[in-house]
Amino acid sequence: MHKDIVISGGGIAGLTAAVSFGEAGFEVLCLDPTAPVTDRTNHGADLRTTAYLQPAQAFLQTIGLWPLLADRSAPLQIMRIVDAAGEALIRKDFNAADISDAPFGWNLGNWDMREGLLTRLDALPNVDFQPGVSTTDSQTRSTEARVTLSSHQRVSCKLLIAADGRDSPIRHAAKIRTQHTDFGQLALSFAVSHKGPHENISTEVHKSGGPFTLVPLPDFNGKPSSAVVWMDRVNAIKEMQSLHTEAFNAAITERSAGVLGQLELITARSAWPIISQLSDQFCAERTAFIAEAAHVVPPIGAQGLNLSLGDIEVLLDLAKAAPAQIGEADMLKRYHQARRPIAQSRVIGVGALNRASKAEGPIAARARALGLDAIHRITPLRHQLMQLGLGIR
Repeated sequence: MHKDIVISGGGIAGLTAAVSFGEAGFEVLCLDPTAPVTDRTNHGADLRTTAYLQPAQAFLQTIGLWPLLADRSAPLQIMRIVDAAGEALIRKDFNAADISDAPFGWNLGNWDMREGLLTRLDALPNVDFQPGVSTTDSQTRSTEARVTLSSHQRVSCKLLIAADGRDSPIRHAAKIRTQHTDFGQLALSFAVSHKGPHENISTEVHKSGGPFTLVPLPDFNGKPSSAVVWMDRVNAIKEMQSLHTEAFNAAITERSAGVLGQLELITARSAWPIISQLSDQFCAERTAFIAEAAHVVPPIGAQGLNLSLGDIEVLLDLAKAAPAQIGEADMLKRYHQARRPIAQSRVIGVGALNRASKAEGPIAARARALGLDAIHRITPLRHQLMQLGLGIR
């Protein structure tokens, strides 16, 4: 079997790459080693959410995906930072209207995104999606890559895209090293309903150990709803995971400083380790690394998946500009040169923000308060940082 492109990995990034290249007319095979989860109530369903910032939403629009998702999303008009380390809450709002006619982004459930991606793939006859199938071996030469599948098929392609995660087997096989930092934290993700309306405001509450972030969702059973990502020390998060629902609701309401009133858990809780990671190379012979195979950042400022969609967009533009040269060394070198500096800046910047947010003690709390006040008070600085966070500078 021969394809233009083989994508190893069927997470959101891998499926988005399959839709993108399929919509552009390339013959694509996308492999997902995980068996499909067809019901959001089943074990393994991804109930987390992602905020798609303006550039990412525009890209999803161009590949015909956003019309399938828009009604399921919640706009993020205001980013609110709450410093809850002192006796009184300090609130600072950053309004998208200061720099744009559009919201900062739109929050969307990962499950909804996956459903939209699969619906779009069904309409692309040139894309073959094989769930439950993985790559077991890959060999490359200057003219092509040859991939062996767990189904014992062998496939040749012009370009192999590794979207196979932070522990990418394809990256390991290519002997490409990574720079890795473990922050000693876990992120706990879940969704809640609450009495107070979120008013399309994403609220990040800082105390110690890491931020507690509430991101707007559409209403749930007639009540306002938000997604939560709570970053804290490993032991603290494990303790929270062990609480029964009533005690957990009390704990998250207290940790949120009551900014949206009483919180009530409406989904399962999932936790994952907080690390940053950056691949030394974003490409190898006939191979491109995207998403977490190339970079991992802590879940602050919605940078992770938005950075991954930027990888796909650049790779797609290069392929469309010279379809006959897809997967060749010059194309992959340009991809690496375009994306790695951006990813490196995000890894450094988000890592620094995370260190500042988890620092404890009165000195750290005072430094955070002064820094937040300066950023909010100095208008040019505030606008510059908002544009930088969106990636629209």
